[in-house]
Amino acid sequence: MLAEPNIAAERLGADLRALRKRRGLTLHNLGDTLGKSVGWLSQVERGLSLPSSDDILAFANALGVAPSALTPTSASPDAAASPIVRKGQRRALRPRREGLFEELLSPDLTDDFEVVHSTFAPQSGITTEVKRPTQEVGYIVSGKLDLDIAGVPYTVRQGDSFRIRGEAFTWANPFDEPCVAIWVIAPPVY
Repeated sequence: MLAEPNIAAERLGADLRALRKRRGLTLHNLGDTLGKSVGWLSQVERGLSLPSSDDILAFANALGVAPSALTPTSASPDAAASPIVRKGQRRALRPRREGLFEELLSPDLTDDFEVVHSTFAPQSGITTEVKRPTQEVGYIVSGKLDLDIAGVPYTVRQGDSFRIRGEAFTWANPFDEPCVAIWVIAPPVY
C-alpha cells in the first residue's frame, strides 16, 4: 500500500527546487553550503522528506529569501494543495527591507513569473538603482509612488500602471500614506 502524499512537503520541495535552479545552484553546491548530502536534498526537493525548522532557516539564508517564503501560513493540507491564496495566508517573500514589505500572491514559487503584493511605507525609498534582466509590470492599488526608470522620473498614482524592461530603476514614497502595488516580474527574482 502506498503512503499518502504529503502535499506540504511536495510544495516545499518544488519551491526549493525552483529557487535553487533560479540561482544557478546544483544539488552539490547547495549541499556544500548547507552541510547536507545530495541524497537528502534530493529527497526534500521530491517531497519525500520534510526538513526541520532549523533546516528551513538554513535554506532561506542560503537561497536569499525570508523563511516565511518557505513556510505556508496555514497548516491545512487543503490550503497547501489549493490554487487559491487567501488574504491571511500570503507568504512574505524576501527579508523585510526598510520601507518595503512584499507578499507572494501565487500559491507557490514554481511559476515562470512572480506576482507580488508590495506595500511601500510612507517616507521610504531606495537610492541604489535596481537593474535586473526581467520584464516587470506594476499596478498601483492605492497611494502614490515616485519611480525613476532609466533616469526619467515619474509619479504613479492609484489606478496607474507601469512597465520596466530591464532598465535601472529606483522607487520612493515621499508621501504620508502607504502605497500598495501589485507587481508582476518575469522571470521571477524571488
